[in-house]
Amino acid sequence: QVQLVDSGGGLVQAGGSLRLSCAASGRTFSTYAMGWFRQAPGKEREFVAGINWNGQFTYYADSVKGRFTISRDNAKNTMYLQMNSLNPEDTAVYYCAGGSRLAGARQDGQYNYWGQGTQVTVSS
Repeated sequence: QVQLVDSGGGLVQAGGSLRLSCAASGRTFSTYAMGWFRQAPGKEREFVAGINWNGQFTYYADSVKGRFTISRDNAKNTMYLQMNSLNPEDTAVYYCAGGSRLAGARQDGQYNYWGQGTQVTVSS
């Protein structure tokens, strides 16, 4: 069993940066692919970024490519999302997701574990 706790959200001005963290409990953290999703008000949850078990393969939604960077430190059981050049369209609750054995997983149904979510608000 894996439990995820995400943090690092907040209020930032357009053009600013934030780094989200996802701390995982459970000895099997390093064997799973992980990802970040987000859900804006009135919209469905959408994929943001994913990373394979050892961090050597990363992939992104087109809307964040070149601005966001996903990474993980298996020694610390932690995953990160560095978000740069934020704009108001990035405002959402961000969720970390884990427990996928599928390379390149982009569907929320392909992940078994979820964080509680952290709010990111970007002001114009």
